[in-house]
Amino acid sequence: MNPERKSPERRGRKARRTRDTLAQAAFELVLDRGLRNVTVEEIAERADVDRRTFSRYFTSKEAAVLDSIRGDGDRINDALRARPADEPPLTAYRRAVEDWLEDSGVPAWHRRERIFELVVLAEREPTLYAAFHHIRVDAQEDSVAILADRLGVDARDDLRPAVAVAAGAGALLAAQAAWARADRPDDLPRLIGQAFDALAGELLTRPPGGRAAHRTTEESRDR
Repeated sequence: MNPERKSPERRGRKARRTRDTLAQAAFELVLDRGLRNVTVEEIAERADVDRRTFSRYFTSKEAAVLDSIRGDGDRINDALRARPADEPPLTAYRRAVEDWLEDSGVPAWHRRERIFELVVLAEREPTLYAAFHHIRVDAQEDSVAILADRLGVDARDDLRPAVAVAAGAGALLAAQAAWARADRPDDLPRLIGQAFDALAGELLTRPPGGRAAHRTTEESRDR
């Protein structure tokens, strides 16, 4: 190994360890005591660093506690890049999410310790929910770029990639919210499947039997 390259590599590994230690400290403290009962100083103390070091890696305690799930959006996007080129955009997005759920190398949320608790907490705490939203938006922007590349279009001019991602991410978000409410940690794959099935089912065809069809504003005026 080149000695001149060794030092930056070591620094990089040390920085990664420090970040992971801070994120784990935030994760444990917040889940054990609640978001409002934990300070940045306490997280830094648990990780055996000072406040300044914390601020070098994270902008807030919310960002720190959610760091353990930030990589899941990247994993879904990696799976999306690997999907067959002939799959329709929304199908490719769904299959990428399913690949993430079934990944044996890095467990998805329903198979990872205490992630269910974190998602439930994020549904209840506005600042944590907002930080979670930013993570989702970043991942979705990457998804749009991937689908635009698959279709050979410019996403600024062609809305199909953005629409496909908005639909797929919306299904994922609906399943996540239902998962947090249901108190069944193992139920995430079924709920995600149900949400995506809804996109391809009666929502695109006709209303359930026995219910009146929704009238447009124009139709209402004509009556």
